[in-house]
Amino acid sequence: MNQSTADQLGVGAKLDGGKYWADIVALQVGDQQVELPVWIQPGLADGSVHVTMGYGREIASDRDHRETNLFDLDDYTDVYGKGAISSGVGSSVAGLVADGRIGTTTVSKTGSGYMVASTQDHGAIDAEHVGNEVRKRGLFRMATVEEYRADPEFVRGGEPAPLKENWEDYPTLWEQNHPKFSEEMMNSNYHDNQWGMVIDLNTCTGCNACVVACQAENNIQVVGKDEVARGREMHWLRMDRYFVSGEDGSFDDPLMVIQPMPCQHCENAPCEQVCPVAATVHSPDGTNQMIYNRCIGTRYCANNCPFKVRRFNFFNWTKTLPVSLHMASNPNVTVRSRGVMEKCSFCIQRIRSANKVANVEDRPIRDGEVVTACQSACPTHAITFGDLSDPESEVSRKRESDRRYELLAELNVKPRVSYLGRVRNPNPALA
Repeated sequence: MNQSTADQLGVGAKLDGGKYWADIVALQVGDQQVELPVWIQPGLADGSVHVTMGYGREIASDRDHRETNLFDLDDYTDVYGKGAISSGVGSSVAGLVADGRIGTTTVSKTGSGYMVASTQDHGAIDAEHVGNEVRKRGLFRMATVEEYRADPEFVRGGEPAPLKENWEDYPTLWEQNHPKFSEEMMNSNYHDNQWGMVIDLNTCTGCNACVVACQAENNIQVVGKDEVARGREMHWLRMDRYFVSGEDGSFDDPLMVIQPMPCQHCENAPCEQVCPVAATVHSPDGTNQMIYNRCIGTRYCANNCPFKVRRFNFFNWTKTLPVSLHMASNPNVTVRSRGVMEKCSFCIQRIRSANKVANVEDRPIRDGEVVTACQSACPTHAITFGDLSDPESEVSRKRESDRRYELLAELNVKPRVSYLGRVRNPNPALA
């Protein structure tokens, strides 16, 4: 429900330590009643309550209970120990449906203290300053068609102040000894390709297909509600959501904008500079890689990442995953164990597969031959991946757009992921 409806009902949700503690309401339709937690979102119609079908299932498990010795605590982190992850999650609202719809409903508060886990506020800017900070950092840049026609390079107006000076006046201290200029890098066959990505915010609908595809392709595990509430979600690709207020500063009818956020694969990567064991390094073809058997889990890289796209694995998945999930895992990607950092790899397994084929056939990799999982799943083709060293590649052509910008470029981290600003053409009749 929206804030206005919540105020009328006297309900709400309180954010405390990364967790939302929500009030509980009872929905009454005839003789059917369901209790659900309250989740307040702008943009919904006054006097309406939105519910989601498909929850409240009970799925039994035939797995034997894990019995471990005193020193093996893996059963405490076995999220599949009591059946499927979806067992007993939420409440079923199917009983409220009659003739394919839910009619007039009586809503009343019955309790409070229901914990809701949401990743949108993990690592978020202080709520008092979020609007100004997002605007100052130029994270999401958009304009109307009229504004775009008047200023085709409107994204430049969103650049933070440091970029209004030439970075050549402030050279990177160790640029002359940068690893990318080393003989080992330059002589590698991989060096012929330099991989990059462009994400078009104009076509992204926020459907999260890329997130699910990345999870399936890279054996990213579901950690469960309690771990997500602690800020321990494992997604390598997240979907950031921002609300844009009206001209009067109100959120009665806000615009919602969506921004996919993978690892930016910075050329001047802050994570690489602080890893004490060189577990995160730069490849000759420009990807920021994780070497799991070197990682000792200091998490310095996560602290130093300005994009907050790194994840620490708290679980020993190699011992607790059910056999059915072992069979569903991608054999080309390692199933990580406890104590290592993880992040987006630009689907390096797909890149190396294309490398092998091209080497056998003694030819360069063709444009479009490497398709990342997120790119292949995107229904609107908002994600483009390819070789930046090829000026004719699709990703190179899109980087020439006047809508192109890089996130937090003022930090001089030189991201390999670029965004294309959003251009809106709203129908005035809809207002």
